[in-house]
Amino acid sequence: MPGRSKYQSFRALEKNEKKGVDYRIRWREGTSGIAIMAIHGGGIEPGTTEIAEAIAGSRHSFYTFSGLKKTENAVLHITSRRFDETIGRSIAKKAATIITIHGCRENGSMVYIGGRNSELKENMVSSLHKAGFQIAQSSQFPGLSSMNICNRCRLKAGVQLELCHGLRARMFEGLKRNQRDKTTAIFWQFVNSLKQAIVDYK
Repeated sequence: MPGRSKYQSFRALEKNEKKGVDYRIRWREGTSGIAIMAIHGGGIEPGTTEIAEAIAGSRHSFYTFSGLKKTENAVLHITSRRFDETIGRSIAKKAATIITIHGCRENGSMVYIGGRNSELKENMVSSLHKAGFQIAQSSQFPGLSSMNICNRCRLKAGVQLELCHGLRARMFEGLKRNQRDKTTAIFWQFVNSLKQAIVDYK
């Protein structure tokens, strides 16, 4: 996760960055009432877009804001509390609950879980543990603010998942743009574990 963000709003970002060159927005609406979002996708927190899209499948709504720069995509990072891109806000507002996929800098294999949706969090912890993943809560990534995009849904309670760099790297051939098309068994174990947690929640 980048440090202090250069941009405090999407309006500030779009004045200085070019859509389709520096960043891209993709989304689709599902029918389940659940939205899977990667607001720091592409080169910002590599792997998060691919993970979110695979979890969403055709049932859940999907949204990603992705960095396309060759280098220094971290400048495109708008914090979860301040993220206000119009389509992303609309997707979040329509959803009953939201799951956001993020990436942190740690080289370990931990998944840090936060957010206000206690029931869905419990399901995810159980499902990921059964699949052999390490998952914990961290004061660094609580995801409890009402302004956090994961909680800006109809229930006012979503889930935030922070995946360590080391874990994400093992999910793909590598985390460079041309390597993320090739996923590993670990990627699908993670994705399928979360899909099951969502089914159990529903």
